Amino acid sequence: MTTFTDANSRTSVSDSPRSSISSQKEVVNSSSSLSGPEEFRGELGSTSADLEADLDQLSKINSRSESALDANRTLSRILTGTQDIPEKTAVDYSNTLPMGGDRPYPPGLPDRDAFEVTFDGPNDPMHPFNWTMKKKIIICVVLCLDCICISMTSSIFASGVLQICEIYHVIQVVAILGVTLFVLGFAASPIIYAPLSEIYGRKGVLVISAFGFTLFQFAVATAENLQTIMICRFFGGLIGAAPMAVVPAAFADMFDTDMRGKAICLFSLGVFVGPILAPVMGSYITQHTTWRWLEYVVGCFAAAVFVATVFFFEETHHPTILVSKAKQMRKDTGNWGIHAAHENVELSIRDIVQNTITRPIVMLATEPVLLVVTIYNSFVYGILYLMLEAYPIVFVEGYGFYTNGELPYIALIIGMLVCAIFIWYMDSDYLKRVRAKGGLVPEARLYPMIVAGVVFPIGILWFCWTGNYPDKIHWICPTIAGSFIGFGLMGIFLPCLNYIIESYLLVAASAVAGNTFLRSGFGAAFPLFAGYMFHGMGTGWAGLLLGLFSAALIPVPLLLLKYGPGIRKRSKFAYSG
Repeated sequence: MTTFTDANSRTSVSDSPRSSISSQKEVVNSSSSLSGPEEFRGELGSTSADLEADLDQLSKINSRSESALDANRTLSRILTGTQDIPEKTAVDYSNTLPMGGDRPYPPGLPDRDAFEVTFDGPNDPMHPFNWTMKKKIIICVVLCLDCICISMTSSIFASGVLQICEIYHVIQVVAILGVTLFVLGFAASPIIYAPLSEIYGRKGVLVISAFGFTLFQFAVATAENLQTIMICRFFGGLIGAAPMAVVPAAFADMFDTDMRGKAICLFSLGVFVGPILAPVMGSYITQHTTWRWLEYVVGCFAAAVFVATVFFFEETHHPTILVSKAKQMRKDTGNWGIHAAHENVELSIRDIVQNTITRPIVMLATEPVLLVVTIYNSFVYGILYLMLEAYPIVFVEGYGFYTNGELPYIALIIGMLVCAIFIWYMDSDYLKRVRAKGGLVPEARLYPMIVAGVVFPIGILWFCWTGNYPDKIHWICPTIAGSFIGFGLMGIFLPCLNYIIESYLLVAASAVAGNTFLRSGFGAAFPLFAGYMFHGMGTGWAGLLLGLFSAALIPVPLLLLKYGPGIRKRSKFAYSG
């Protein structure tokens, strides 16, 4: 039986003149996704010494990027000047089945690399980097709607908690489990969806996730008992969480370094604006109808997103695009030998466990940079969901906003939008540093975080201590404070995410997975104790505790600016630039 699978590797390097290997800096600058095989471009040395040096460099890059490149064969063919001549592949038929009909075994086929499809140079219109801006904008809109839908659904359930408590005769902390379990489902998204999107592409994963998510929203809306509601909420979060893992990767597929930071900013806005926008909508729904319409509304929204994903989202994963190209060429030419390298990728259970479960935990335990940034990021994410409990306590119980108690949430959104504009402005400074160095500068992502880190505790203390005296202080004071909190939330979360991605570029999927594990745990836990803390300690003292924690984390970006590069150089996972 003849096969194109190489015994020593799952993928191979194209030996055509277009294919070559570059330095690690060029790998970073041309990186197009958060995980998976990288594309290497450059020129190999012309002498034997240069070639051996390039091979040594390739071996290092190979081990770090987890690509099984057949470097020895490539070097041998370049040294002998036969890189453009297809070679016959020797086939061992001693341990295989007979051909049938007493036919002899066929001769070996030409080298498989001659049949491997690639992009047609850096300006290939099939490459997502070269798509028209109109096409990219349409895809970005679909992806952002996907993020807003899933994040909004996570918190809109909180608007119906009081009705659920009354209907099912449970205390508030039990009803709020509907939010907690949904957010807990997010934790599994990198484990499931990141590797699936790298194997089967982004679109299939997003479409299946959106479809399953839609079904579970209608299941919650029609559930007859509390147990079914909670179970469906958890699985809704679990199945629908694909955008949390796939959308940043899809943005990285389409945009180079100049635009990638701005694109990730849109993702972060979707993650944060959704949970804050949901209570504003939810309060009006529950005032005029039952809590079930909360789920019907988001179910209809999810269905619309599903349709948009099917018809307007195009595959962005580079290897999957080449697979489609190879299939089309096989159909057009009848030459079944034409293939894409990605078609030979195989993942064992051991690979999946090691790369998606074991490694994120190991990295959190052994990488101080990742751990510190993740703790800061997770605390901020927890505060986001804690505010879902704190705002009703301040504005409904304190100021008596029984009909419009969620309107002050808008100040949070305004603060986030202002911060997004600030980060977009700072991104130009980051790009100047990148060009000056000739490669990524992860620590340069932290400068907006310094400002946001100071603004954040100020906003928390201002909000809680002014909200603690509703009979003496006008409601506009804690409302304005909310804009400071929103600025801090966005200004800390986004730089943290960008810093993690660029510090652990070659294993970014694992780093982001570890971050998501801990972050989702904080987001799930904070709403459970928020009510007890604010009622038991009082709004002012609860705010003081949270503000002190926030203030204690202010030095984090400053310490990383000073010590981060040195720590990364000693890391076996981090990009040392």
